Amino acid sequence: MDREDIVVGLDIGTSKIAAIIGNTWQGDPEKIEIIGVGTAPSKGLRKGVVVDIDLTSTAIREAIANAELMAGVEIGSVYAGIAGGHITGQTQNGVVAVAGEGREITQSDVDRAISAAQAISIPVEREVLHVIPQGFVVDNQDGIKEPVGMSGVRLEAYVHIITGAVASAQNLVRSVYNTGISVENIVLEPIASAGAVLSSEEKNLGVVLADMGGGTTDTVVYKDGAPHHTAVLSLGGDHVTSDIAQLLKMTHQDAEKLKVTRGCACVDIIEADDTIPISTVGGTRRTRFVTKRDLTEIIQCRMGEMLDLIGQEIAKSHLHIPSGVVLTGGSSLLDGLLELAEQTFPYPVRIGYPRPLKGLTDRIHNPIYATGVGLVIYGASQRQIEPKRTFIKGNLFEQILRRMKEWF
Repeated sequence: MDREDIVVGLDIGTSKIAAIIGNTWQGDPEKIEIIGVGTAPSKGLRKGVVVDIDLTSTAIREAIANAELMAGVEIGSVYAGIAGGHITGQTQNGVVAVAGEGREITQSDVDRAISAAQAISIPVEREVLHVIPQGFVVDNQDGIKEPVGMSGVRLEAYVHIITGAVASAQNLVRSVYNTGISVENIVLEPIASAGAVLSSEEKNLGVVLADMGGGTTDTVVYKDGAPHHTAVLSLGGDHVTSDIAQLLKMTHQDAEKLKVTRGCACVDIIEADDTIPISTVGGTRRTRFVTKRDLTEIIQCRMGEMLDLIGQEIAKSHLHIPSGVVLTGGSSLLDGLLELAEQTFPYPVRIGYPRPLKGLTDRIHNPIYATGVGLVIYGASQRQIEPKRTFIKGNLFEQILRRMKEWF
Protein backbone atom coordinates (compact mmCIF):
# COMPACT_ATOMS: atom_id res chain seq x y z
CA MET A 1 0.00 0.00 0.00
CA ASP A 2 1.14 3.56 -0.74
CA ARG A 3 2.04 5.78 2.18
CA GLU A 4 -0.14 8.53 0.69
CA ASP A 5 -3.21 6.29 0.99
CA ILE A 6 -2.86 5.98 4.78
CA VAL A 7 -5.09 8.28 6.85
CA VAL A 8 -4.94 8.27 10.66
CA GLY A 9 -7.57 9.60 13.04
CA LEU A 10 -6.40 10.40 16.56
CA ASP A 11 -9.17 10.81 19.14
CA ILE A 12 -7.59 12.53 22.14
CA GLY A 13 -10.27 12.11 24.78
CA THR A 14 -10.45 12.67 28.51
CA SER A 15 -10.71 8.97 29.36
CA LYS A 16 -9.03 7.30 26.39
CA ILE A 17 -6.77 7.90 23.39
CA ALA A 18 -7.79 6.05 20.22
CA ALA A 19 -5.74 5.86 17.02
CA ILE A 20 -7.53 4.53 13.92
CA ILE A 21 -5.53 3.77 10.76
CA GLY A 22 -7.38 3.67 7.45
CA ASN A 23 -6.27 2.76 3.94
CA THR A 24 -8.16 4.90 1.42
CA TRP A 25 -7.26 2.84 -1.68
CA GLN A 26 -5.84 5.44 -4.04
CA GLY A 27 -7.37 8.26 -2.06
CA ASP A 28 -11.01 7.27 -2.55
CA PRO A 29 -12.88 8.31 0.66
CA GLU A 30 -15.70 5.90 -0.24
CA LYS A 31 -13.38 2.88 -0.12
CA ILE A 32 -11.81 3.16 3.32
CA GLU A 33 -10.42 0.00 4.90
CA ILE A 34 -9.63 0.08 8.62
CA ILE A 35 -6.31 -1.70 9.07
CA GLY A 36 -5.24 -0.69 12.58
CA VAL A 37 -6.85 0.23 15.90
CA GLY A 38 -4.91 1.26 18.99
CA THR A 39 -6.10 2.56 22.34
CA ALA A 40 -4.53 3.70 25.59
CA PRO A 41 -5.86 5.12 28.87
CA SER A 42 -5.86 8.88 28.63
CA LYS A 43 -3.72 10.81 31.08
CA GLY A 44 -3.02 14.51 31.13
CA LEU A 45 -6.43 15.81 30.03
CA ARG A 46 -9.21 17.45 31.99
CA LYS A 47 -12.63 18.10 30.45
CA GLY A 48 -11.22 17.56 27.00
CA VAL A 49 -8.31 20.00 27.43
CA VAL A 50 -4.62 19.08 27.75
CA VAL A 51 -3.32 19.97 31.21
CA ASP A 52 -0.12 17.84 31.17
CA ILE A 53 1.70 17.63 27.83
CA ASP A 54 4.15 14.90 28.89
CA LEU A 55 1.45 12.53 30.18
CA THR A 56 -0.69 13.18 27.11
CA SER A 57 2.25 12.52 24.77
CA THR A 58 2.99 9.22 26.54
CA ALA A 59 -0.61 8.04 26.13
CA ILE A 60 -0.68 9.12 22.46
CA ARG A 61 2.58 7.28 21.81
CA GLU A 62 1.13 4.08 23.31
CA ALA A 63 -2.10 4.26 21.28
CA ILE A 64 -0.23 4.95 18.03
CA ALA A 65 2.26 2.15 18.67
CA ASN A 66 -0.59 -0.33 19.23
CA ALA A 67 -2.30 0.78 16.01
CA GLU A 68 0.96 0.60 14.02
CA LEU A 69 1.64 -2.91 15.31
CA MET A 70 -1.80 -4.09 14.20
CA ALA A 71 -1.59 -2.41 10.80
CA GLY A 72 2.03 -3.23 10.09
CA VAL A 73 2.76 0.33 8.93
CA GLU A 74 4.59 3.33 10.32
CA ILE A 75 2.57 6.53 10.28
CA GLY A 76 3.87 10.08 9.90
CA SER A 77 0.85 12.31 10.49
CA VAL A 78 -2.64 12.31 11.97
CA TYR A 79 -5.92 14.17 11.94
CA ALA A 80 -6.44 15.04 15.61
CA GLY A 81 -9.76 15.67 17.33
CA ILE A 82 -10.25 18.66 19.60
CA ALA A 83 -12.94 19.44 22.18
CA GLY A 84 -13.31 21.36 25.43
CA GLY A 85 -15.38 24.15 26.90
CA HIS A 86 -13.36 26.76 24.99
CA ILE A 87 -15.02 25.77 21.69
CA THR A 88 -17.62 28.18 20.32
CA GLY A 89 -19.63 28.29 17.09
CA GLN A 90 -21.44 31.14 15.36
CA THR A 91 -23.25 31.66 12.07
CA GLN A 92 -22.28 34.66 9.92
CA ASN A 93 -23.20 35.94 6.47
CA GLY A 94 -21.36 37.90 3.79
CA VAL A 95 -22.64 39.69 0.67
CA VAL A 96 -20.79 40.47 -2.58
CA ALA A 97 -21.69 41.71 -6.05
CA VAL A 98 -21.36 39.12 -8.80
CA ALA A 99 -18.37 40.11 -10.90
CA GLY A 100 -18.43 37.41 -13.57
CA GLU A 101 -19.10 38.08 -17.26
CA GLY A 102 -22.80 38.14 -17.98
CA ARG A 103 -23.46 38.11 -14.21
CA GLU A 104 -22.69 34.38 -14.11
CA ILE A 105 -21.53 33.30 -10.65
CA THR A 106 -18.03 31.81 -10.59
CA GLN A 107 -16.04 30.04 -7.90
CA SER A 108 -14.20 33.32 -7.34
CA ASP A 109 -17.50 35.00 -6.41
CA VAL A 110 -18.30 32.17 -3.99
CA ASP A 111 -14.87 32.46 -2.39
CA ARG A 112 -15.28 36.22 -1.98
CA ALA A 113 -18.70 35.78 -0.35
CA ILE A 114 -17.33 33.23 2.10
CA SER A 115 -14.37 35.53 2.87
CA ALA A 116 -16.80 38.38 3.51
CA ALA A 117 -18.71 36.18 5.96
CA GLN A 118 -15.45 35.39 7.74
CA ALA A 119 -14.61 39.08 8.19
CA ILE A 120 -15.53 39.17 11.85
CA SER A 121 -13.56 40.32 14.84
CA ILE A 122 -11.90 37.31 16.48
CA PRO A 123 -9.89 37.83 19.70
CA VAL A 124 -6.18 37.23 19.23
CA GLU A 125 -6.24 34.38 21.76
CA ARG A 126 -8.71 32.40 19.60
CA GLU A 127 -8.13 30.38 16.43
CA VAL A 128 -10.58 29.56 13.61
CA LEU A 129 -10.93 25.78 13.40
CA HIS A 130 -13.64 25.43 10.75
CA VAL A 131 -15.51 27.62 8.29
CA ILE A 132 -18.40 25.50 7.00
CA PRO A 133 -20.75 26.88 4.30
CA GLN A 134 -24.42 26.43 5.17
CA GLY A 135 -26.01 27.82 2.01
CA PHE A 136 -26.23 30.72 -0.41
CA VAL A 137 -28.76 33.34 -1.43
CA VAL A 138 -28.81 34.63 -5.03
CA ASP A 139 -30.89 37.77 -5.52
CA ASN A 140 -33.11 36.91 -2.52
CA GLN A 141 -33.53 33.28 -3.66
CA ASP A 142 -32.41 31.20 -0.68
CA GLY A 143 -31.81 27.49 -0.15
CA ILE A 144 -29.06 27.30 -2.80
CA LYS A 145 -26.21 24.85 -2.19
CA GLU A 146 -24.15 25.22 -5.40
CA PRO A 147 -24.45 28.75 -6.87
CA VAL A 148 -21.62 28.36 -9.40
CA GLY A 149 -23.01 28.71 -12.92
CA MET A 150 -26.18 30.50 -11.85
CA SER A 151 -26.96 34.07 -12.93
CA GLY A 152 -27.46 36.87 -10.47
CA VAL A 153 -26.40 40.28 -9.28
CA ARG A 154 -26.09 39.73 -5.52
CA LEU A 155 -24.56 36.69 -3.84
CA GLU A 156 -24.91 36.11 -0.10
CA ALA A 157 -23.12 33.31 1.79
CA TYR A 158 -24.01 31.88 5.21
CA VAL A 159 -21.23 30.05 7.04
CA HIS A 160 -20.79 28.43 10.44
CA ILE A 161 -17.52 29.53 12.04
CA ILE A 162 -16.07 27.37 14.83
CA THR A 163 -13.28 28.80 16.96
CA GLY A 164 -11.18 27.53 19.85
CA ALA A 165 -8.57 28.82 22.24
CA VAL A 166 -5.15 29.09 20.60
CA ALA A 167 -3.43 27.83 23.77
CA SER A 168 -5.58 24.69 23.92
CA ALA A 169 -5.00 23.93 20.25
CA GLN A 170 -1.28 24.55 20.61
CA ASN A 171 -0.99 22.26 23.63
CA LEU A 172 -2.84 19.50 21.80
CA VAL A 173 -0.63 19.80 18.71
CA ARG A 174 2.51 19.95 20.88
CA SER A 175 1.45 16.73 22.64
CA VAL A 176 1.27 14.96 19.28
CA TYR A 177 4.38 16.67 17.94
CA ASN A 178 6.43 15.40 20.90
CA THR A 179 5.81 11.82 19.75
CA GLY A 180 7.48 12.49 16.41
CA ILE A 181 4.16 12.66 14.56
CA SER A 182 2.90 15.72 12.69
CA VAL A 183 -0.69 16.99 12.65
CA GLU A 184 -2.30 17.47 9.24
CA ASN A 185 -5.28 19.22 10.77
CA ILE A 186 -7.25 19.53 13.99
CA VAL A 187 -10.96 18.76 13.73
CA LEU A 188 -13.79 19.49 16.13
CA GLU A 189 -14.73 16.08 17.50
CA PRO A 190 -18.53 16.24 17.05
CA ILE A 191 -18.01 17.29 13.41
CA ALA A 192 -15.85 14.20 12.94
CA SER A 193 -18.29 11.94 14.80
CA ALA A 194 -21.15 13.22 12.65
CA GLY A 195 -19.35 11.99 9.55
CA ALA A 196 -19.22 8.49 11.03
CA VAL A 197 -22.70 8.05 12.52
CA LEU A 198 -25.12 10.40 10.71
CA SER A 199 -26.65 9.84 7.28
CA SER A 200 -26.97 12.56 4.65
CA GLU A 201 -30.76 12.36 4.96
CA GLU A 202 -30.61 12.99 8.72
CA LYS A 203 -28.32 16.00 8.22
CA ASN A 204 -30.64 17.46 5.60
CA LEU A 205 -33.88 16.99 7.56
CA GLY A 206 -32.47 18.18 10.89
CA VAL A 207 -30.73 16.16 13.59
CA VAL A 208 -28.80 16.60 16.82
CA LEU A 209 -25.63 14.65 17.55
CA ALA A 210 -24.43 14.42 21.15
CA ASP A 211 -21.02 12.78 21.55
CA MET A 212 -20.96 11.78 25.22
CA GLY A 213 -17.37 11.28 26.27
CA GLY A 214 -15.61 11.00 29.59
CA GLY A 215 -15.01 14.69 30.27
CA THR A 216 -17.31 16.51 27.83
CA THR A 217 -20.50 16.11 25.84
CA ASP A 218 -20.00 17.58 22.36
CA THR A 219 -23.20 18.71 20.64
CA VAL A 220 -23.86 19.76 17.06
CA VAL A 221 -27.19 20.52 15.37
CA TYR A 222 -27.43 19.83 11.62
CA LYS A 223 -29.97 21.25 9.20
CA ASP A 224 -29.94 21.31 5.39
CA GLY A 225 -26.75 19.25 5.40
CA ALA A 226 -24.62 21.66 7.44
CA PRO A 227 -24.00 22.42 11.14
CA HIS A 228 -26.03 25.36 12.44
CA HIS A 229 -25.24 25.19 16.16
CA THR A 230 -22.30 23.72 18.10
CA ALA A 231 -21.60 23.51 21.82
CA VAL A 232 -19.26 21.61 24.12
CA LEU A 233 -20.73 20.82 27.53
CA SER A 234 -18.26 20.29 30.37
CA LEU A 235 -20.07 17.19 31.62
CA GLY A 236 -19.36 13.57 30.77
CA GLY A 237 -19.18 10.02 32.01
CA ASP A 238 -16.39 10.82 34.47
CA HIS A 239 -18.80 13.05 36.40
CA VAL A 240 -21.15 10.08 36.84
CA THR A 241 -18.23 8.02 38.13
CA SER A 242 -17.26 10.79 40.56
CA ASP A 243 -20.83 10.96 41.88
CA ILE A 244 -20.82 7.21 42.56
CA ALA A 245 -17.40 7.37 44.21
CA GLN A 246 -18.35 10.25 46.51
CA LEU A 247 -21.83 9.11 47.51
CA LEU A 248 -20.91 5.44 47.99
CA LYS A 249 -17.43 6.21 49.41
CA MET A 250 -15.54 4.20 46.81
CA THR A 251 -12.35 4.69 44.87
CA HIS A 252 -12.73 6.21 41.43
CA GLN A 253 -11.48 2.98 39.85
CA ASP A 254 -14.03 0.82 41.70
CA ALA A 255 -16.80 3.31 40.93
CA GLU A 256 -16.01 3.20 37.21
CA LYS A 257 -16.08 -0.59 37.23
CA LEU A 258 -19.39 -0.59 39.11
CA LYS A 259 -20.89 1.90 36.65
CA VAL A 260 -19.87 -0.14 33.61
CA THR A 261 -20.83 -3.57 34.93
CA ARG A 262 -23.96 -2.86 37.00
CA GLY A 263 -24.91 0.73 36.22
CA CYS A 264 -28.27 1.80 34.79
CA ALA A 265 -29.54 5.28 33.88
CA CYS A 266 -33.28 4.70 34.20
CA VAL A 267 -35.06 3.56 37.37
CA ASP A 268 -38.19 2.61 35.41
CA ILE A 269 -36.53 -0.35 33.66
CA ILE A 270 -35.04 -2.02 36.74
CA GLU A 271 -36.53 -5.50 36.92
CA ALA A 272 -35.32 -6.48 40.36
CA ASP A 273 -34.01 -4.31 43.18
CA ASP A 274 -31.15 -6.66 44.03
CA THR A 275 -28.19 -5.80 46.23
CA ILE A 276 -24.69 -5.24 44.91
CA PRO A 277 -21.51 -5.79 46.95
CA ILE A 278 -19.15 -2.81 46.91
CA SER A 279 -15.75 -2.13 48.44
CA THR A 280 -15.24 0.64 50.97
CA VAL A 281 -12.38 3.09 50.70
CA GLY A 282 -9.73 2.39 53.32
CA GLY A 283 -7.20 -0.17 54.34
CA THR A 284 -9.69 -2.82 55.46
CA ARG A 285 -11.60 -2.82 52.14
CA ARG A 286 -14.67 -4.01 54.05
CA THR A 287 -17.45 -5.17 51.75
CA ARG A 288 -20.76 -3.31 51.92
CA PHE A 289 -23.94 -3.57 49.89
CA VAL A 290 -25.94 -1.08 47.84
CA THR A 291 -29.27 -1.65 46.14
CA LYS A 292 -29.57 -1.48 42.37
CA ARG A 293 -32.19 1.24 42.76
CA ASP A 294 -29.90 3.46 44.86
CA LEU A 295 -27.10 3.10 42.31
CA THR A 296 -29.47 3.82 39.43
CA GLU A 297 -30.86 6.94 41.10
CA ILE A 298 -27.33 8.34 41.44
CA ILE A 299 -26.61 7.71 37.77
CA GLN A 300 -30.01 8.90 36.55
CA CYS A 301 -29.66 12.22 38.37
CA ARG A 302 -26.42 13.13 36.59
CA MET A 303 -27.36 11.66 33.19
CA GLY A 304 -30.70 13.48 33.38
CA GLU A 305 -28.81 16.74 33.93
CA MET A 306 -26.67 16.04 30.85
CA LEU A 307 -29.73 15.33 28.71
CA ASP A 308 -31.41 18.51 29.96
CA LEU A 309 -28.36 20.54 28.93
CA ILE A 310 -28.47 18.94 25.47
CA GLY A 311 -32.14 19.94 25.30
CA GLN A 312 -31.19 23.53 26.14
CA GLU A 313 -28.71 23.60 23.24
CA ILE A 314 -31.43 22.30 20.91
CA ALA A 315 -33.69 25.13 22.07
CA LYS A 316 -30.92 27.68 21.44
CA SER A 317 -30.62 26.52 17.83
CA HIS A 318 -34.29 27.41 17.12
CA LEU A 319 -34.35 24.57 14.59
CA HIS A 320 -36.84 21.82 13.85
CA ILE A 321 -35.15 18.40 14.06
CA PRO A 322 -37.46 15.70 12.65
CA SER A 323 -34.60 13.16 12.57
CA GLY A 324 -34.30 13.47 16.35
CA VAL A 325 -31.34 12.99 18.65
CA VAL A 326 -28.39 10.65 18.09
CA LEU A 327 -26.29 9.77 21.14
CA THR A 328 -22.80 8.41 20.63
CA GLY A 329 -19.51 8.15 22.52
CA GLY A 330 -18.56 5.83 25.37
CA SER A 331 -21.13 7.15 27.84
CA SER A 332 -23.98 6.43 25.39
CA LEU A 333 -23.51 2.71 26.06
CA LEU A 334 -24.81 3.05 29.62
CA ASP A 335 -27.74 0.71 30.16
CA GLY A 336 -31.07 2.55 30.31
CA LEU A 337 -29.78 5.79 28.74
CA LEU A 338 -31.88 5.32 25.61
CA GLU A 339 -35.04 4.90 27.70
CA LEU A 340 -34.19 7.97 29.81
CA ALA A 341 -33.52 10.02 26.67
CA GLU A 342 -36.83 8.96 25.16
CA GLN A 343 -38.56 10.24 28.31
CA THR A 344 -36.62 13.53 28.10
CA PHE A 345 -36.85 14.49 24.42
CA PRO A 346 -39.99 14.87 22.28
CA TYR A 347 -37.97 13.50 19.34
CA PRO A 348 -36.83 10.09 18.11
CA VAL A 349 -33.65 8.93 19.86
CA ARG A 350 -31.07 6.35 18.80
CA ILE A 351 -27.53 5.29 19.72
CA GLY A 352 -25.03 6.17 16.99
CA TYR A 353 -22.62 3.46 15.81
CA PRO A 354 -19.90 4.12 13.21
CA ARG A 355 -21.10 3.27 9.72
CA PRO A 356 -19.80 0.02 8.20
CA LEU A 357 -16.41 0.22 6.50
CA LYS A 358 -14.08 -2.41 5.13
CA GLY A 359 -11.40 -4.13 7.17
CA LEU A 360 -11.58 -4.41 10.94
CA THR A 361 -15.30 -3.62 11.07
CA ASP A 362 -15.92 -5.71 14.18
CA ARG A 363 -13.25 -3.80 16.09
CA ILE A 364 -14.72 -0.36 15.43
CA HIS A 365 -18.45 -1.16 15.62
CA ASN A 366 -18.77 0.68 18.90
CA PRO A 367 -19.80 4.26 19.78
CA ILE A 368 -16.47 4.79 21.58
CA TYR A 369 -14.77 4.78 18.16
CA ALA A 370 -17.20 7.20 16.48
CA THR A 371 -14.78 10.14 16.66
CA GLY A 372 -11.73 8.13 15.55
CA VAL A 373 -13.54 6.66 12.55
CA GLY A 374 -15.01 10.06 11.72
CA LEU A 375 -11.54 11.61 11.72
CA VAL A 376 -10.37 9.01 9.19
CA ILE A 377 -13.39 9.75 6.96
CA TYR A 378 -12.81 13.50 7.33
CA GLY A 379 -9.11 13.12 6.54
CA ALA A 380 -9.80 11.04 3.44
CA SER A 381 -12.17 13.72 2.15
CA GLN A 382 -9.65 16.49 2.86
CA ARG A 383 -6.96 14.58 1.00
CA GLN A 384 -9.19 14.75 -2.09
CA ILE A 385 -9.51 18.53 -1.73
CA GLU A 386 -5.95 19.34 -0.67
CA PRO A 387 -3.72 16.39 -1.63
CA LYS A 388 -0.52 18.41 -1.19
CA ARG A 389 -1.14 18.71 2.56
CA THR A 390 -0.20 15.08 3.08
CA PHE A 391 2.54 14.61 5.69
CA ILE A 392 3.45 18.27 6.13
CA LYS A 393 5.72 18.13 9.15
CA GLY A 394 4.94 20.64 11.86
CA ASN A 395 3.05 23.04 9.57
CA LEU A 396 0.02 23.44 11.83
CA PHE A 397 2.13 23.61 14.98
CA GLU A 398 4.23 26.44 13.56
CA GLN A 399 1.10 28.29 12.46
CA ILE A 400 -0.44 28.13 15.93
CA LEU A 401 2.88 28.99 17.57
CA ARG A 402 3.16 32.15 15.47
CA ARG A 403 -0.36 33.13 16.53
CA MET A 404 0.61 32.74 20.20
CA LYS A 405 3.67 34.93 19.76
CA GLU A 406 1.39 37.75 18.67
CA TRP A 407 0.16 37.93 22.26
CA PHE A 408 3.51 39.33 23.30
